[in-house]
Amino acid sequence: MEAWIREEKRRLRAERMARVRAMSPAERARESGRILERVLALPGYREARVIMAFCSLPTEPDTRGILADAAAQGKTVLLPRCLEAPRMEALPYRGEALLRPGPWGIPEPVPEAEKNSAGPEPELILVPCVAATPAGARLGHGAGYYDWFLRDRRAEKVCLCFSVQLTETLPTEETDIRMDRVITGG
Repeated sequence: MEAWIREEKRRLRAERMARVRAMSPAERARESGRILERVLALPGYREARVIMAFCSLPTEPDTRGILADAAAQGKTVLLPRCLEAPRMEALPYRGEALLRPGPWGIPEPVPEAEKNSAGPEPELILVPCVAATPAGARLGHGAGYYDWFLRDRRAEKVCLCFSVQLTETLPTEETDIRMDRVITGG
């Protein structure tokens, strides 16, 4: 990675996270509610039998409503589990009681006892970000887990973000995976 790209990504991460932290809890809840409505209205969501979501951090749109709706509709829900960087796998979500903090403190599914506990291939993947463009460029936290995981996936890739995380341009590299859609709460 070129030094200027690395520095610009670092600067943008700090800037966008400061904007998210400046949002009030009410603003975050309001935008999370709009994001939930927009995700549930997506044809890709309604038609998918298997979705991959994420357990949101306080600085991310709240995904609990998505997890609850998908489970209530009988969809198979997968969540990421971080392995050795930058690898991750998608494991079935079997309820909050079977989640444990992963290496980054993010709740992850507890792997099943059997050797291959990975779930089926997702048809829709909901992805967090630090920043995104309306055209689908995405800036994550910088560890590369999602870019590694998404590189060979055919599923629809949908980035979820607060409106303060949206930007017109982002520096990108060959390894950065473009999203099919970006949903904000603005």
